[in-house]
Amino acid sequence: MAGGVGLAVSLVGTRFLIDWLRGLQIGQPIHEDVPEGHLVKAGTPTMGGIAIVGGAVAGYFVAHTRSGLIFTRSGLLMLGLIVGAAVVGGIDDWIKVSRERNLGLSKRAKAVGLLSVAVAFVVVAVNHTPVHTTLSFTRFDSFQSFDLGTVGWCVWGLLLIVGSTNAVNLTDGLDGLAAGSSLYAFIAFTVIGFWAFRNGGPPAPANYRIPHALDLAVVAAAMLGAITGFLWWNAAPARIIMGDTGALAIGAGLAGLALLTSTHLLLPIIGGLYVFETLSVILQVGSFRLFKRRIFRMAPIHHHYELAGWPETTVIIRFWILAGLGTAIALGLYLADYIHLTGQ
Repeated sequence: MAGGVGLAVSLVGTRFLIDWLRGLQIGQPIHEDVPEGHLVKAGTPTMGGIAIVGGAVAGYFVAHTRSGLIFTRSGLLMLGLIVGAAVVGGIDDWIKVSRERNLGLSKRAKAVGLLSVAVAFVVVAVNHTPVHTTLSFTRFDSFQSFDLGTVGWCVWGLLLIVGSTNAVNLTDGLDGLAAGSSLYAFIAFTVIGFWAFRNGGPPAPANYRIPHALDLAVVAAAMLGAITGFLWWNAAPARIIMGDTGALAIGAGLAGLALLTSTHLLLPIIGGLYVFETLSVILQVGSFRLFKRRIFRMAPIHHHYELAGWPETTVIIRFWILAGLGTAIALGLYLADYIHLTGQ
């Protein structure tokens, strides 16, 4: 229900959002430092993340009309994180379009906004949800001797949220690239949440028990459906762009799910494409500052392949495949660890 309603609301809502944004002349300014082929995208309606978040929220709440599915603090907190990050991104997008330049919030203001949302999330999570403070891979006791403690876990959570939001934002440079690749990641968390719900009770070992797992799976499924509906209009050539509104919401959602499902270190594999894109920027900047030489034609790396002659759709589809491979490996590791631990 969460996925279906999220898809329907986003699919229909995005269509009306496009017309509304065009009427307000809210179009994406294009940065000068991009391949020339992107200049034709100037003026494409942006802030499409509104439809993603709206669809996800609708899907989550409608799903709870089903008897037996209860609201949990973890699920509601996840929605708060997603909406909060979207608000920060929305302010950034609004400044860009209102000033007709590809510069929104200052780096400091954007960082303060994201950190405020992230701090609120981790503080509430560690004090009011059944989250474990150990560093985790596929379960909370993957490294049982490495307990981060309350403060350490909060700092780690902040780093994960800020890193994930920026990574998704860097990936959002081609039509449908960030949206399409994020579908795999939310599929992974839907499976992980539902698996923990179905297999986390007795006689399964206690280290797989996540009391709010089902509700977290519902959040992931709602995001999955909402992004799918948005992708219908965002696929190349995009009729709307998600903007920071959507990118920050997706990144925050992935980090929050990893933290609450105790799969912190599995997240870089689930979101392997985002790590790949972020590393390309780090290497490019580091190489230029140290040696005055560039490794890639342009960073993030999807622009490098564009300049190498790959058509935009080729880059997108091949990067989607990489994202799918990361998800498959991550879910394989998760299941393998469960089988190894339980012998089932």
